[in-house]
Amino acid sequence: MAASSWSRKLDYVYLAFFVIHIPVMLVVDLAGFYPTSVRPTFTLAIRDYYIDTYRDRFFIDPPLWFKGFMLLELVYHLPLSLWAIPAILRDDPLVPLQLLVFALETAVSTLTCTLEMLSWKGYSLEEQSRLCALYVPYLVLAIVMGGDMFVRLRTTLLTKSKMQ
Repeated sequence: MAASSWSRKLDYVYLAFFVIHIPVMLVVDLAGFYPTSVRPTFTLAIRDYYIDTYRDRFFIDPPLWFKGFMLLELVYHLPLSLWAIPAILRDDPLVPLQLLVFALETAVSTLTCTLEMLSWKGYSLEEQSRLCALYVPYLVLAIVMGGDMFVRLRTTLLTKSKMQ
C-alpha cells in the first residue's frame, strides 16, 4: 500500500533528523569512545564549547546509566540512522517497524535524561530552559515518530487481516 502524502511529509522530517543526528553523534555524543590517538581534535573543541555553554552534567560527569545510553547510541542509534536514510528515501516497508523501536527507545532514554536534568540543583531557570531546548524537541520528535509508526503498522496489519 502506498504511503499517504502526510506520512511521506513526516518521512522527510525523519530524514532530516537522521541526516543531522549522525554528525551530532559522531562529533559530540560519541567522541568519548574514540581512542585518543585517532580522536579528531575539533571534536574536543566542540564538546568543550557544548559543556561551557550548557553545563550539561551528562557530559561533565556522566552517571553510569548515561554511559549505557551512550553505548546504546553507538551500537544501535548509529547503525539504525545509517540504515534509515536510504530506507526512508526508497520507502522501505521495514521503516515503520524499525522506527517504532527507535522512537520508543529514544523517548524512554530522552525522558529519563530530561527528568534527571530538571532535578539538578544549582541551575538557573535560564540554564534549565537552554537544556530543555535541546532535550525536549528530541523527546517530542520521538513521541511523534512512535505514534506515526504505530498508526502505520496498525493500518497495515488491519488492512492485511481484512483481506484474509
